[in-house]
Amino acid sequence: MESEAKSQIVKFGTSDFYRTLKERVREYFKQNGITPYANSFMIFKIIFFLSVFIGAYFLLILGNPGVLESFLLWITLGLFTAFVGVNVCHDAVHGAISRNSKVNNILGYLFNVVGTNAYVWKLRHNQIHHTYTNIQDFDGDINITPLIRMSPQQKLRKIHRYQHWYAWFLYCLTSIHWVFVGDYKKFFGRKIVSHKLKKPPTYQYFDFLFFKAFYYSAFLAVPIIFLDLGWWYVLLGFIAMHLVEGFCLAIMIQMAHLLEGLDFPVPNEKGEIENSWAIHQLSTTADFARKNQLVSFFFGGLNFHIEHHLFQRVCHVHHRQISQIVERTAKEFKIPFHERITLKDAFKSHQKFLKRMGRTI
Repeated sequence: MESEAKSQIVKFGTSDFYRTLKERVREYFKQNGITPYANSFMIFKIIFFLSVFIGAYFLLILGNPGVLESFLLWITLGLFTAFVGVNVCHDAVHGAISRNSKVNNILGYLFNVVGTNAYVWKLRHNQIHHTYTNIQDFDGDINITPLIRMSPQQKLRKIHRYQHWYAWFLYCLTSIHWVFVGDYKKFFGRKIVSHKLKKPPTYQYFDFLFFKAFYYSAFLAVPIIFLDLGWWYVLLGFIAMHLVEGFCLAIMIQMAHLLEGLDFPVPNEKGEIENSWAIHQLSTTADFARKNQLVSFFFGGLNFHIEHHLFQRVCHVHHRQISQIVERTAKEFKIPFHERITLKDAFKSHQKFLKRMGRTI
């Protein structure tokens, strides 16, 4: 696909590492007679997460819940919006669920249904974040707000001294910002950090406005009409849903790139990075809780984040198996493989990272 982002190009070095790794991963799928796309377990996950999400929505709208019950259903919607996003939509927009692009496109469109614009997501995440991971002024994921210093190249402000405490609260605003502000700025402003975006195709304007209106109607107007509660209860529930969703999404992402020991490379005056792109991904990305089946199930395999960055079109249900190949090959090439053993370890490392970023230049 032709890139929709026009910007200064960062040039990466070369290495035999990725060629060797890709050959070994291809051989793994060939020997086991499986495809890199969705298997029966992935189909179960899609059905499970969508069923809970849809079920919670209709229970909220048609179940005549009281204040407490409605609040619990809003929280459930927040959790499962995040889970649908990372388990279904995320793989779909990477083309990792099916060999058939129509299947991926349909499931990827669910991003629009749950409030986030799929077109903007592809640009921000697939093209930009996956290419320029942890590079200041290129990776939009580390240039979110001046209130949180996420790289050594960002300006150190006095308020950052406390960011390892307040950042967790700002993370809760992640999804509500996407839904009401971020998507609009990127789509109509046609810029993500230093990347100037091409004008979207005409039909994307219709999609953007139609699905935004659909989302606001389905999750604000319809509950206000159908729930036997005051509109302020609906608004509070909607906000609670987004606080939970935003926190979950931010944590799933930050645990993989903003940890102690990970790099934030700076291109030289020619725009060159010494490492090859694949080695760059290993230096800026970490796995966590690889042995925790529950984390893998709900996080959409994002705890195998190195594997996801190296093999975007491989469905996340295969990441556990190929992670052993990646780790072994990295050791052979004497490339560091970053891992945090538990989710708690990743939390602690992120907390320490935020504290260090808030106090050192």
